[in-house]
Amino acid sequence: MQYTTDKQDTLTILALQEENLNSLIAPELKSEFVYHRNDGVRNLILDLSKVKYVDSSGLSAILTANRIYKGFGSFVLTGVDSSAVRKLIEISRLDTILTIIPTLSEATDYVKMEELQRQLMEGEEE
Repeated sequence: MQYTTDKQDTLTILALQEENLNSLIAPELKSEFVYHRNDGVRNLILDLSKVKYVDSSGLSAILTANRIYKGFGSFVLTGVDSSAVRKLIEISRLDTILTIIPTLSEATDYVKMEELQRQLMEGEEE
């Protein structure tokens, strides 16, 4: 599986460098999500701008990330540029479950704002 990671202060961007997110890639991607979560990465952005095809295994990997980050931090999907990928997400109604932000820049801003909001809420609880 080809991908890049960009670790920033409050977030990590995992950019998949594959055209197909399928059953050959999905297990390793799931492992990568678990690794980042266990490594303390609180906010993860998955960039799919290079991906042109996703199958059910790929959707399962994305849902795994969404589940393990729920209540811990943020998981955001960006770069859903392929019409085939976008249609599959819409048909499976995952667009109602996942946080999908159009561009990487907007996704980064969104995650930073969510993190700031969480920090403010934690400060109020003390």
